[in-house]
Amino acid sequence: MNTELSKSKQILFRKARAFCEDQGARFTPLRAKVYEILLQEDASIGAYDLLDKLKKIEDSAKPPTVYRALDFFLDLGLVHKVESTNTFKACHHFGCSHPVQFLICDHCGDVQEISSNGVESTLAAQAMENDFQIVSQTIEAHGVCVKCQKEPINT
Repeated sequence: MNTELSKSKQILFRKARAFCEDQGARFTPLRAKVYEILLQEDASIGAYDLLDKLKKIEDSAKPPTVYRALDFFLDLGLVHKVESTNTFKACHHFGCSHPVQFLICDHCGDVQEISSNGVESTLAAQAMENDFQIVSQTIEAHGVCVKCQKEPINT
């Protein structure tokens, strides 16, 4: 594991490895490298940007390598796909089924995963009223994070 990760992200990495083992899924060295890169990112990251970073430490990496790793992590709930930007973000509370809500900064690209029971219950109630069964739920809100709000506006 890369020691460039913060302590909290190192803990998350170890939890992800253990979670995979508990699920009978192989957390291979290549998948570990991909997951480390995802954890290092504050913003979500596209598959080809992920590939570029992976190639710096794994010369033989190709697009299918990254897509297979992402599919593996998506299937286990270790990663979320940010649909509006076609990018990926490591999930920080995997192992449970949960609705996904993102706050996405359009200036710096930071993505915050939040959980709002109010949003979930309202959507579930409206779905029930319309005889609709929700299979998965991802809500994405675009705007400006607090850090970017404090930066001077260049005109």
